[in-house]
Amino acid sequence: MLYNLLVPLSTDFGPLNVFRYITFRASLAMAFALILTIAVGPGFIALLHRLKFGQHIHEDVLTHVNKAGTPTMGGLLIIFGTVLSTLLWSDISNPYIPLMLLVFTGFGLVGLVDDWLKIRHHHNRGLSARAKFLGQLAVACVSLALLLNVPDYSTRLSVPFFKGFMPDLGIFYLVFACIVLIGSSNAVNLTDGLDGLAILPAVICAGVYMVFLYVAGHAQFAQYLQFPFVPGVGEVVVFCGALMGAGLGFLWYNAQPAQVFMGDVGSLSLGGAIGFMAVLCKQELTLVLVGGLFVIETLSVILQVAYFRYTGGKRLFLMAPLHHHFEKKGLPESKIIVRFWILSVLFALAALSILKLR
Repeated sequence: MLYNLLVPLSTDFGPLNVFRYITFRASLAMAFALILTIAVGPGFIALLHRLKFGQHIHEDVLTHVNKAGTPTMGGLLIIFGTVLSTLLWSDISNPYIPLMLLVFTGFGLVGLVDDWLKIRHHHNRGLSARAKFLGQLAVACVSLALLLNVPDYSTRLSVPFFKGFMPDLGIFYLVFACIVLIGSSNAVNLTDGLDGLAILPAVICAGVYMVFLYVAGHAQFAQYLQFPFVPGVGEVVVFCGALMGAGLGFLWYNAQPAQVFMGDVGSLSLGGAIGFMAVLCKQELTLVLVGGLFVIETLSVILQVAYFRYTGGKRLFLMAPLHHHFEKKGLPESKIIVRFWILSVLFALAALSILKLR
């Protein structure tokens, strides 16, 4: 918004030209969202306490009994900080910004309904798996249909390590991209099981895609690094900065011992946003590496279910997702969290190396 107000005035007042730079506005968006989230956090958490929006703990996770009643739906704090900061510092006339916000808030709305039902029923019964999937599918389809109508956006698929191989999926790209968004959303949701476990890896993923989006939206850098060029998509870097700032602000209160949980409103919105970032910069397949931690957590659930059915009741892990397996083995929660954070950093560094390995 400030971009749209101040840049036209730069012809009369030269210093305002600094608002033309995406990196400058992304830095301000990150700082603003971080400070805002930390400042609003105590009042917001107190409000959740007054409303008795406490987390119900599943009976299988006995080590988490002491966390019962901790306020949930803290993802609203992330959404508030990210959206407000994005609107303030981005070029709102850029078509990718409203689409990014639509995905972020749309997936968040599905999670909000799920959280609300869980709190209302007091027995961990939220939306059915079918209803949740249909809600995610609706948001993904609407957003992607609008995206495919943006001029210069391609339905070609970028394949890592094969610079010349970019098959055009045509209408099937919509199906593929839906899988990316919904899969990413659910993967973050599955990972959100320990204090701070999901939020920092999500921030790291946003940081990696901040780099990818900047390169994809910069003609010279895209050509030099043999990256798909997507005109105008660099503006989404401002959203990435805002999301990183709001995420770190939320971690201020979500770090062990957590004062607030993000709930599905947070995990579904973060996962959907990360998936859409991958789609916008044409690095959908790279998401498997960027979000490697989320992929591992999701695979652990899939393998557990498949093994349970194949063997007639035996378990491959003590409990799934994987972080609960290590809890059952007796590892302290803090050690599991920090080690998973380190893994997410390693995956991020590996993903960034793809910039030159093409």
